[in-house]
Amino acid sequence: MAERFLAPGQTAMFKKILIANRGEIAVRIIRACRELGIQSVALFSEVDRAALHVRKADEAYLLGPAAASESYLNIDKIIAVARKSGADAIHPGYGFLSENPRFAHACGEAGIKFIGPTAASMEMMGSKTRARQNMEKAGVPFVPGTSRGVDSSEEALSVAQKIGYPVMLKAAAGGGGKGMRLVHTAQELPSALESARSEAQRAFASDEVYIEKAILNPRHIEMQVLADEYGNTVYLGERECSIQRRHQKVLEESPSPIVDPDMRRRMGEIAVRVAKAAGYTNAGTIEFLADQQKNFYFLEMNTRLQVEHPPEKNFRSGNRTSRSVATPSSAASTPKTPTITTSPARAKSRCCSSLRALASAATAACTRAGPSPSTTIRCSPSSSDTAPTASRPLLAWCARSTSISSAESKPTSRCSAGF
Repeated sequence: MAERFLAPGQTAMFKKILIANRGEIAVRIIRACRELGIQSVALFSEVDRAALHVRKADEAYLLGPAAASESYLNIDKIIAVARKSGADAIHPGYGFLSENPRFAHACGEAGIKFIGPTAASMEMMGSKTRARQNMEKAGVPFVPGTSRGVDSSEEALSVAQKIGYPVMLKAAAGGGGKGMRLVHTAQELPSALESARSEAQRAFASDEVYIEKAILNPRHIEMQVLADEYGNTVYLGERECSIQRRHQKVLEESPSPIVDPDMRRRMGEIAVRVAKAAGYTNAGTIEFLADQQKNFYFLEMNTRLQVEHPPEKNFRSGNRTSRSVATPSSAASTPKTPTITTSPARAKSRCCSSLRALASAATAACTRAGPSPSTTIRCSPSSSDTAPTASRPLLAWCARSTSISSAESKPTSRCSAGF
């Protein structure tokens, strides 16, 4: 039975939603629309005529040639199709225009609801330095460092001496590991700063780089939040994404093996504070770094429905995509934080089936990096009443098998997994 997010007698605030995306996320949004009794409109480029999202939607319109700039990134064409189809809202999904303030503003100018945060929230959280400045005002803990880009090697050396080595250089407009450099000594800093700036300029058209204290062997944990337009914000649980190569996430799991109920509550409360300080609405993700003592620090906010939301969704009640569609029409009552509702045996079964695929992907990555790996996977879901722990050994295996503390690190050549 499809999940419903409307109260008895309540009607959806949208009659027709245009999905400004393609592929997996477009299909998820179409399914969410169907669950909510809303018509869906798909967009497609010339090469996507036979794509699944085109076949699943109630209506579909050709945008243009295969090049994204002529189709999925063309704001004027998307707005024109929305008007032609009679859509009263646009869901951007993730990627493409999902974090583009100009697109959110254009939707508002056209009288079409943008299902996501406001342009102002995107602009506030889109730059890591602007986000740090605003979170500092809100009393949110973040890693010691600068809240503005460093202007010179001399300034960087002065800051590094004050906070202590090792330090991390980060692109203010960055993501995906671009414009990041781990620096261990003062001698390395000038050249690392120049290199980070150059890479940031090429990747993001901005060479602003800031500096912060490097946390060694950190845990990268992100917290999902959901906010309506009446001032209500809730956190929905965490995902662990510490398994990375060259600062790129490889595997994610939920719940995090190191997060206990008290840490989850404290981290969730900070995530809600971040969202409220940003005036955020709809689905978003707050990212944290945690050290070995379980102290955690604000890292950044992703102002969109994240591509990684399914792992956490499997352990918690509710479809995030459906909630992102239904959120603007939520009643102005104080919501409760969802709890894990899946039975232990079912959760473990879901977890193990997902981890088989994840382990295969990780094994393939290691295979490309060296000799053929030896992988043993054992998984037999149990009806035991104990909480599922099948994912934890995999995390330990990946942490041992893949060295990721710096951009220059490479995976080891042998992998083995057992859970």
